[in-house]
Amino acid sequence: MTAATTGDHGPADPLEPWPDSVRWQRVSSDLIWVELTRLAIGVSVLLVGLALGWAVSGHWLFGAALGLVAVLTAWRAVAIVRAVHAWGYAERDDDLLVRHGLLVRRLSIVPYARMQFVDVTAGPLERAFGLATVQLHTAAAASDARVPGLPPAEASRLRDRLTALGEVRAEGL
Repeated sequence: MTAATTGDHGPADPLEPWPDSVRWQRVSSDLIWVELTRLAIGVSVLLVGLALGWAVSGHWLFGAALGLVAVLTAWRAVAIVRAVHAWGYAERDDDLLVRHGLLVRRLSIVPYARMQFVDVTAGPLERAFGLATVQLHTAAAASDARVPGLPPAEASRLRDRLTALGEVRAEGL
């Protein structure tokens, strides 16, 4: 029996990518506010432009566009909440698992021995909400993974742990 069928390293069903045998860590729900703020800033600029266009021209299409933007913004806000709840990570003995996605689920498995370096970043909005992002870099760009929405202390702990495990595992290669 293989690991895939026993559940040791993941489910046998490729359509269910979240292994049940690991303990998933969730990202902070404050990430929802960061993402909603980003959305509000972008939509505000768009709404001002549409409102000015409607005020100047009086064409009904600007009004229709304003309504459409409002509906799409509400839909995106709901998607943001659900997407943040889908993020998670798990530390195993030999690798780090990172999951995210709603419509298209993605599970990244990054072996510690393949990590080249680990970044911790925090933009202005993240800092305002007391969050940071851990970015893992490997030789293959497609396998890079990130874990957003971590408190700075957890981001630092994860960075230090991943760096230490990466060094130990790389020595064995």
